[in-house]
Amino acid sequence: MAGLDTFDKDLLNEIQWSFPLSSRPYHELAGRLGADVGEVMERVRRLKAAGIIRQLSAIFDTRRLGYKSSLVAMSVAPDRLVQVAASISEHPGVSHNYERNHDFNLWFTIAVPPHSSIQDEVNRFSRLEGVSATRMLPTLRMFKIGVKLDMNESKKREVKPSEDKKKIRDEPFANTERDRSFVRELQKDLPVVERPFAQMAQNLGVAEEDLFRQAREYEATGVMRRYAAILRHRDAGFLANGMIVWKVPDDMIPSIGEMLGAFPQVSHCYQRPAYPDWPYTVFSMIHCRTREEAAETARTIQSQIGISEYRILFSEREFKKSRVEYFMEPAAA
Repeated sequence: MAGLDTFDKDLLNEIQWSFPLSSRPYHELAGRLGADVGEVMERVRRLKAAGIIRQLSAIFDTRRLGYKSSLVAMSVAPDRLVQVAASISEHPGVSHNYERNHDFNLWFTIAVPPHSSIQDEVNRFSRLEGVSATRMLPTLRMFKIGVKLDMNESKKREVKPSEDKKKIRDEPFANTERDRSFVRELQKDLPVVERPFAQMAQNLGVAEEDLFRQAREYEATGVMRRYAAILRHRDAGFLANGMIVWKVPDDMIPSIGEMLGAFPQVSHCYQRPAYPDWPYTVFSMIHCRTREEAAETARTIQSQIGISEYRILFSEREFKKSRVEYFMEPAAA
């Protein structure tokens, strides 16, 4: 993080928010930033090599593609945590796997294709030595998803519900072989070359404009959330990954969820099921540079939404963070 200059930060903000779907996207970025295209491409290469840019690709909605997914919380004996986490991380459908500061100390997300049983997969994990409790926490309602780490520290956005919700056409994903082929190509990491989409279009046997047209259609229907860069939080300087969980009365969940989703500091917001030993129904993620900043952000949010019972669970260790590769089941098997 210390080696990033103002141009790096402006570039990272730009490609997180909206990467151009065009034949020469790096030229378009250079125009937006008032820079030389060679400099833009060299900076992207350097930021990838440094590990700050994790991937530059389409970001798909797991459920709209027909996959089943869930967040899972486990209580694991501390002396078995690393071994259990390693076994779970081997599963190709597990994308995020963290230790968090709670009795439920292992948290992971898992996605499986439509013909698979997510419960069967989690049941197998639950039989691992050291696991004493498992709680399935699937999404009941999604209010927001979209990590955008604001790299510009001098222009921090006010902590208030100020973002408009993105509108999409609610149409089902056709899930034809053609669609699956487009998804397989669009999820690949984009190379840093003059015309990075050319090979992708060639693989599909279509013109580049046809590729862009299909990608925009996926975005309009919510199948693709956006085409953008995903950063490695810690390498980018955001060391406090805080999951704020709120105990919200049932009749208030829709309004509180919508309000939380409007805070620019909140990257994810979901309604999830409660249990006798887990009373929290609304989950919101924030990414801050320090835990003190995260705690202050949570207090500011709490003062505006009026929900008194909440807590922040921080990630203590990251065991896995990757992207699920869709429609690659034969390779995964």
